[in-house]
Amino acid sequence: MSKQSKRIEALIYHAKPTPGKIKVVPTKRYASQRDLSLAYSPGVAEPCLEIDKDTSNVYKYTAKGNLVAVISNGTAVLGLGNIGPEASKPVMEGKGLLFKIFADIDVFDIEVNTENVDEFIETVKNIAPTFGGINLEDIKAPEAFEIERRLKEELDIPVMHDDQHGTAIISAAALLNALELAEKRIEDIKIVVSGAGAAAISCTRLYKSCGAKEENIVMLDSKGVIRKDREHLTSQKAEFATARKIDTLEEAMVDADVFIGLSMADIVTQEMLKSMAKNPIVFAMANPDPEINYDLAVSTRDDIIMATGRSDHPNQVNNVLGFPFIFRGALDVRATKINEEMKMAAVIALSKLAKEPVPEQVNIAYAETRLTFGRDYIIPKPFDPRLIAEVPPAVAKAAMESGVAQEPIEDWDRYKDQLRERLGSDNKLIRLLTNKARRQPKRVVFAEADQLDVLKAAQIVYDEGIAIPILLGRKDTIQDLMREINFDVELEIIDPKSDEELERKNNYAQAYWKQKKRKGVTKYAAQKIMRERNYFAAMMVNEGDADALISGYTTSYPKVVKPMLELIGKAKGVTRVATTNIMMTRRGPLFLSDTAININPSADDLAKIAIMTSKVVKMLGIEPAIAMTSYSNFGSSDNPSSKKVREAVKYLHETYPEMIVDGELQIDFALNSKMLQDIFPFSKLAGRKVNTLIFPNLDAANITYKLLKELNKAESIGPIMIGMNKPVHILQLGASVDEIVNMVTVAVVDAQEREKRLQKS
Repeated sequence: MSKQSKRIEALIYHAKPTPGKIKVVPTKRYASQRDLSLAYSPGVAEPCLEIDKDTSNVYKYTAKGNLVAVISNGTAVLGLGNIGPEASKPVMEGKGLLFKIFADIDVFDIEVNTENVDEFIETVKNIAPTFGGINLEDIKAPEAFEIERRLKEELDIPVMHDDQHGTAIISAAALLNALELAEKRIEDIKIVVSGAGAAAISCTRLYKSCGAKEENIVMLDSKGVIRKDREHLTSQKAEFATARKIDTLEEAMVDADVFIGLSMADIVTQEMLKSMAKNPIVFAMANPDPEINYDLAVSTRDDIIMATGRSDHPNQVNNVLGFPFIFRGALDVRATKINEEMKMAAVIALSKLAKEPVPEQVNIAYAETRLTFGRDYIIPKPFDPRLIAEVPPAVAKAAMESGVAQEPIEDWDRYKDQLRERLGSDNKLIRLLTNKARRQPKRVVFAEADQLDVLKAAQIVYDEGIAIPILLGRKDTIQDLMREINFDVELEIIDPKSDEELERKNNYAQAYWKQKKRKGVTKYAAQKIMRERNYFAAMMVNEGDADALISGYTTSYPKVVKPMLELIGKAKGVTRVATTNIMMTRRGPLFLSDTAININPSADDLAKIAIMTSKVVKMLGIEPAIAMTSYSNFGSSDNPSSKKVREAVKYLHETYPEMIVDGELQIDFALNSKMLQDIFPFSKLAGRKVNTLIFPNLDAANITYKLLKELNKAESIGPIMIGMNKPVHILQLGASVDEIVNMVTVAVVDAQEREKRLQKS
């Protein structure tokens, strides 16, 4: 995608369909006059009076306890500099988005129009009663230090400048683990810090708290080494001034054990790297380009342990590992501040988590067979679902032990369960799938590439590195559309009706005829049918000219399914194909089957659909908990519709006792774990969070998924074909661009998994 196209895409993303990235959503009923009289006058007076009696009741009756202010004056916006408060607002909204999706914390972004320290502090103090915590953001140094220090002293809620402490906490956790692998003690190591801004100062202070010695630290700014004999040093720089008679980075790097980069790209050379001590630790964290290129660094020193700020290399130092979870823990105990003990607790929690066995979901996301603690894995991955249940409790405990918690936690197991429930724990599935697809993109045929939305989806998956599109359709139409959307890349474009593809069509027709010649298909019929794009696309996959295909945008589902079943066929051992839809809900992803093919499946069919769906859920790194749904519960009806579900469950319990599956169950009992536990404690699903629903017929499944999609605006992926011999996935008629992108991502992951199984066999 061209720079201009990316610019336009970014602007459209922020402007449409609603300007901005965050909004306020009611949390209470408001349908009736009674609701409104409770929400406002006269009912609202009662909580006001209770808070007037005891100010701490504000946490009981308002949203203060889960509300953080992201506050900036726009003087040091990452990569953009001093762009002012209004221009910084998109960044602050983005920060609010991260708070919400990673830790379920609500945010108001506040942009303050002053560069005067006293005015800024006074503004924050005046609005502080609204919030449970303050996240300072993108404020230039040295003012940032003074602002944070004074606000921490003068407010009784947590205050943290993430630019300072976020990188410090994450990198400190990585440093402790790197030192363990390098077999070095932190009190002995020589550290070089390139950069002297807020982040660099905070990082170095935290390393000292971890045990690093001041005399072993050399810090550099744009003028060179910060020495004690330099005049006009700020108090922060003076804190790390060295007595050594050196002036340059090249001199400082000799025999250094650790390099910390928070400065600018490409300032570290191969020669500097070679001059470092054995097992050098290099955290080149300048973004988007590090102080030394990752590939260059690892090719220069095979004993290096390296981290960057980039997601496309191992060991990403990403602030999202820290600030959402630190504030989550602080808010949950009503901490009066975020102190050194709490920050150190986050460091230790992150450090320990990297040494624990990694969930399969994370391995899948990063296309790893098995991530294990080592040189390429010294810090947890941002998409690790365990972060929400590990870091906040550590921070909360430290707040309690250091005496700053006002609402202690007593039941830690229950607290961890509550944390997992906040986000459904698995609700990062689309990001995880995208990450996995990018690791090994596959060739995907777009059978309707002469449709604008289909081509837009092809552009996105190409630009994102998810897939390598093969475009089917009229070549001149596709090329015109590509120019219209600035999709200026060289891709394979094929028109099955064109004589240019005569040789390929003849080869495909010959292969098809050999396959079907005893089933009434003539050579002429085979050649004719290869002019139809879905048959042509299916043969491309069959013959290995593509890895997967996507179709169905302009054609009804049954018409697209027919050629796929005819040419691709079922997988070995499969007697019934089906589909599943993944609905991205607030409770996490829900898998719904069968949403598109089997109209009235038998008990045997339902059991097979459950087994195939279970494999898809596992393929995506989630442990399936399957409810076989009905309008009845555990034998409460003898209607044939209920009986077949019961028979399917009986078969699954007897044949696959290890499967977490039960029914027949009404949908509310399946999704409400408390109801299920209270009324049916004997169920295999009791105490489980159901994530997979098998429906008794196509009516129920199709209606349910479309209802969820339209009423709750739940994002949908699917219908995903299951039981096919090759990665073939069919869109719903008129699917959106995002839905097409998601389906392509699933198709790529499907192709990756099939290839992996083939290599093992």
